[in-house]
Amino acid sequence: MASASVMAIAAVPAVASAQDAAATLGNTGPSEIQDQAPAQQPGDEIVVTGIRASLREAVDIKRNAQGVVDAISSEDIGKFPDTNLAESLQRITGVSIDRSNGEGSTVTVRGFGPEYNLVTLNGRQMPTSTLGDGASAPASRSFDFANLASEGIAGVEVYKTGRAAVPSGGIGSTINIRTPRPLDRPGTRGSVAARGVLDTSRNDGNPITPEVSGVVSSTFGDDRFGILLSGAYQLRKASVNSATVGFRDGFLGSQNDWGSLAQPGTPGSERITNRPGPTDVYEVPQEASYSLIDIDRERINGQLVLQAKPTDNLTATLDYTYSSNRVEARTASTGVWFNFGNTSSEWTDGPNAGPVFYSEQFEPGKDLSYSSALTANKSINKSLGGNLTWEAPGNVTVSLDAHHSTAESKPTNEYGSSTSIGGAIFGVQSQRIDFTNDLPVISYAMYPGIDALNPAAITPTGNAFRNAYFKNTLDQIQLKGHYDHDGDFLQSIDAGFSFVDNQVRSAYGFIQNETWGGVDPRGQQFGADAVPDDFFQRVSLPDKFSGFDGSGGLAPAIYTFNFEQMAELLRSQYNICENPQAGVAAPGTCLANYTTDRRIREKTISPYIQFNTRFDVFGNPAHIIAGIRYDQTIVDSSALVPVPTGARWTGPNEFALTLAEEAAFTTFRGNYENWLPSIDFDIEPIRNVKLRASYSHTITRADYASLQGGLELDTNPRIGGGTGRLGNPNLIPFKSKNIDFSAEWYFDRESYISVGYFNKDVSNFIGSTQVDQSAFDLRNPGSGPRYRAAVAALGTTDAVRVRDYILRNYPASSEITGTTQAGGVDYLTGNIFGLPEDDLFNFQITQPFNSDRTANINGWEFAIQHRLWDTGLGFILNYTIVNGDAKYNNTLDPNIGQFALTGLSDSANVVGYYDKNGIQARVAYNWRDKFYAGGAFDPTYVEAYGQVDASASWEFMQGLTVFAEGINILGANRRGHRRSEEFVTFAQPGYARYMGGLRFTF
Repeated sequence: MASASVMAIAAVPAVASAQDAAATLGNTGPSEIQDQAPAQQPGDEIVVTGIRASLREAVDIKRNAQGVVDAISSEDIGKFPDTNLAESLQRITGVSIDRSNGEGSTVTVRGFGPEYNLVTLNGRQMPTSTLGDGASAPASRSFDFANLASEGIAGVEVYKTGRAAVPSGGIGSTINIRTPRPLDRPGTRGSVAARGVLDTSRNDGNPITPEVSGVVSSTFGDDRFGILLSGAYQLRKASVNSATVGFRDGFLGSQNDWGSLAQPGTPGSERITNRPGPTDVYEVPQEASYSLIDIDRERINGQLVLQAKPTDNLTATLDYTYSSNRVEARTASTGVWFNFGNTSSEWTDGPNAGPVFYSEQFEPGKDLSYSSALTANKSINKSLGGNLTWEAPGNVTVSLDAHHSTAESKPTNEYGSSTSIGGAIFGVQSQRIDFTNDLPVISYAMYPGIDALNPAAITPTGNAFRNAYFKNTLDQIQLKGHYDHDGDFLQSIDAGFSFVDNQVRSAYGFIQNETWGGVDPRGQQFGADAVPDDFFQRVSLPDKFSGFDGSGGLAPAIYTFNFEQMAELLRSQYNICENPQAGVAAPGTCLANYTTDRRIREKTISPYIQFNTRFDVFGNPAHIIAGIRYDQTIVDSSALVPVPTGARWTGPNEFALTLAEEAAFTTFRGNYENWLPSIDFDIEPIRNVKLRASYSHTITRADYASLQGGLELDTNPRIGGGTGRLGNPNLIPFKSKNIDFSAEWYFDRESYISVGYFNKDVSNFIGSTQVDQSAFDLRNPGSGPRYRAAVAALGTTDAVRVRDYILRNYPASSEITGTTQAGGVDYLTGNIFGLPEDDLFNFQITQPFNSDRTANINGWEFAIQHRLWDTGLGFILNYTIVNGDAKYNNTLDPNIGQFALTGLSDSANVVGYYDKNGIQARVAYNWRDKFYAGGAFDPTYVEAYGQVDASASWEFMQGLTVFAEGINILGANRRGHRRSEEFVTFAQPGYARYMGGLRFTF
């Protein structure tokens, strides 16, 4: 049987009660699809395989079903179109993806990001786990498709509008992943495939890594018993190199705050070219770096399915699904930090003024950083489920389904989930960022006699070991019934009940040493001789960003060092983990004890009923499916959060909070209910033409961080203040009222044209209110009598000089806490502690709430699929237009937060294929336009991105197929920016990934 790396794309309104959907999302009885099947055409008895078979199935699903459902089908057992589900889903009309570590990870549907989409496995709600950004407790409901290999997947359905029989939780969509069942395809069959993967992005060469997968299914006992076993092992080595620029909050040209540009006529203003006007908005860079990230990923998937049909009307299914995804990322970085003391800059014209260049001169003592980071985590998903389906007398079918599923993410080493160790060469005289190319170009000059590429001059500095944990446990019971009426109007009734017990634990802690001046936690000077020179390896830099203009202007090389080697040296010599300045680690490790520990439990009951009808309108067949679902959810939220006891000034613009050894628990409760109606209508007014209309209500629940209880402060405030957050378990879900219309013309068995319109009115958006307040009576050591006396004596607010003055002129503290002594300083560590006479530290506390804001999202979906007669050639085109009435205005005052919808962007796919004589090939182009990625006060945008993929296969003998595939074969780059396109925030060069192998099918 022919098979290839090509997918079945049903860019379709589809599958109300199609048999596959019936088996997964709850319509358990015979379907009306048989009554609607198109008339047989000459030649239909010919068996088709491969791409043509998939496309034909897609057209049949689209044509014969109701509602708005897109689908991807496996071409053959063990042969899904792509090795990553997310990368397959991006081909569907209206679906775009986000990438992590160079692979598809999460999906956006019709402009709604991953947190707005519910994922189910065979109709069961799936738990999800992720460790997020590594710098805070994980909180997302987003499902990471990178955890699943595609070899054991039979199909994926994307439900874009609500149905009473479909679980609630996705405004954008409900995505149902279907796995194969042995009794669905009687007999013995299977597939085994092996491939090698060459990822050209790898920094240290191009290793070929293995991927092996297999699936076997067999039935016996007159096909009344069946077993299916599938497994996949994938190892990948890749690199993601990134240039990043951090930023200060946006300013108006008239503002005169710390970090803003000098006002006209004041010292420093003469070094500003084309200064932004009083009403222009601009942002200044805070830091910039180049990071070389080497990634090792190991994915293991497996599934066991047992089925029995002891009688003609009773089927029992027991299945277990396992997935493990281990990712280790090693980052080597070099970077600069701005103190805003002696700057020069040039700007584009307003009203959004972007930087052309930004530079700063320094007194002796400024550093160029070299750092190493390790992120090493593992996510494990387990799902055990059982199903009993009984075809009872009287045209009634009853199904009882239950499952226990867990998703857990945690570090795989003794250091933490996200860790970093800093190093520096002191002696930067000036530094500059040039924004005139697509790649931000960092340059620097050292004071005479100091070589930035001399490993003997590298001094260890600060370090942080962050430890995060996330576990989601989900138990669900579903009872469903289907009654076939077989009447002239009422065809059938579906009714059911679901109970979901969703438990989430999200924990986080860190240990940290704010020794950025090159001293250890006990006050001993590290010095450059603290580390042997052979710890450092010289690595060329320009070639790592060769895909961008401007890469030729980079420094010729950077130094990298092995994280574990450096960590063990600093542990043994300076006790950085056993006696850190902040946090407490488990004995003998650098794994921080949790200081934030959130426990959330959601219990949801969901009864529903749905009526399926059929009738004629002027002799034309028509259908209506109408139903309603009721959801009631109770939320219990407990949170253990750290309690700060003091603040200290650790560097020119670096502060840290001292935390108590024990944190405190707080508990809150919330509840809500929703009625979710839905109705679908279709009619065939002309032969081969279908018109559809749908209306539904859907919801998405708040993210876990927003529901947590307890006040949590960020532990590294700035001189102007700090930030924190307080959760709200009484948040009610987002709610969307959806309208869909579509028209479809099926002009050939495997060809169609469709156009669809969608409109979503969304309410209950979660807004953020920011309150300026003090917290825990914390005092600001950078704002008090000592600070003001230093400024008066020096005549400057330069942070380096002010800190030095305080350290030299005030008495030392006898304790490291420093809060009981008049001077409140520690000479050796360079810490200045907050004292009772200092000003209260101000914190901007953010708390979520359900705002009265509403938003409208609407758009159009266009699709055409056509096989060019008997040539073997064909093509698929689709384009999605997404509009929203809540867009970010880049020209407004940056001190006032704005409400805007994230992720809204147009998208398109172009696929050309060939399928004939055992040879199959595909070339696909996927494109997504620029979109707003977030930021209420200062926006971030991800720029338009498109990539080309290609695949080919040849079945050179019965059951044996050789295949090859290329991902991003043109090496498309990714880039993001702030308000102005000149102010790039990240730039990542793209590289191709190639795969080739052999598949045996029987």
